Amino acid sequence: MRKVLVTGGAGFIGSNFVHYLIENTDDHVTVLDKLTYAGNLASLEGLPEDRFTFVKGDIADASVVEPLVAASDVVVHYAAESHNDNSLHDPRPFLDTNIIGTFTLLEAVRKHGVRYHHISTDEVYGDLELDDPQRFTEHTPYNPSSPYSSTKAGSDLLVRAWVRSFGVRATISNCSNNYGPYQHVEKFIPRQITNVLTGERPKLYGAGLNVRDWIHANDHSSAVLTIVEKGVIGETYLIGADGEKDNKSVVELILTLTGNPADAYDHVVDRAGHDLRYAIDSTKLRTELGWQPRYQDFEAGLAATIDWYRANEAWWQPQKAATEAKYVAQGQ
Repeated sequence: MRKVLVTGGAGFIGSNFVHYLIENTDDHVTVLDKLTYAGNLASLEGLPEDRFTFVKGDIADASVVEPLVAASDVVVHYAAESHNDNSLHDPRPFLDTNIIGTFTLLEAVRKHGVRYHHISTDEVYGDLELDDPQRFTEHTPYNPSSPYSSTKAGSDLLVRAWVRSFGVRATISNCSNNYGPYQHVEKFIPRQITNVLTGERPKLYGAGLNVRDWIHANDHSSAVLTIVEKGVIGETYLIGADGEKDNKSVVELILTLTGNPADAYDHVVDRAGHDLRYAIDSTKLRTELGWQPRYQDFEAGLAATIDWYRANEAWWQPQKAATEAKYVAQGQ
């Protein structure tokens, strides 16, 4: 039985990965999570006690991290401060978690010789023009545009340096925007879904022309497991499912799928430094490691996600009022 330490495993994509491991492997999974506002123990309910352990702690605390790493065969590092709006309001937590936290984990895996996989984002590459035929590849230069994306870029570079300087057995993946169960209601898709479910009108930044490359969280999880098991040490792999959609189209599809007029939304002030377009070329992952996404129909995946939020109001409702109050205060 492989022992896997998942940092940030009570967050959105981390918790989806934990469920994926439990359902598709024989691994024992230990989750290390600080349980900030974005971490939710309810996302891990029902997991078998003989294969799952939860530890509350900070990835920047070496006294917590080191014994957990020493007892593990693999570390998969999801934990991050990850919301652009929050990083614009208060950048410091992003430095503490994304830079110092990653450093702390790297020192622990270096000391104990443990395999390490680093979860990152396509936002480290900046953005593309809406009409640019190119997509991000593993060779695209880094050009982050927010405190969030710049700290993620910095953490990626730390991993590369620890591989080259100290021989750490690490890989990196940069993924496009995820959607699916267990995503905090501050994020774009669950905010719009839960607005509709509570009788509120969805909110669209600016004209809604910004394009994101959407991937279902289960496809992200399967890609990460593929990289952990087959990836070449020191390599970076981009994860994407060819799901480019502009924000306006996503909002209109949510409204249509819930039986509402497609134009029943409000425009709100755009976010500062809002990236225009992200687009992932995952050819390397598909050709070299044989991975393929399962959820290639975005509309079907979005419909299933809406159904999950409709059936799990007890999970998201406690977060909703405070989240919307914050956005209202920001004019969004």
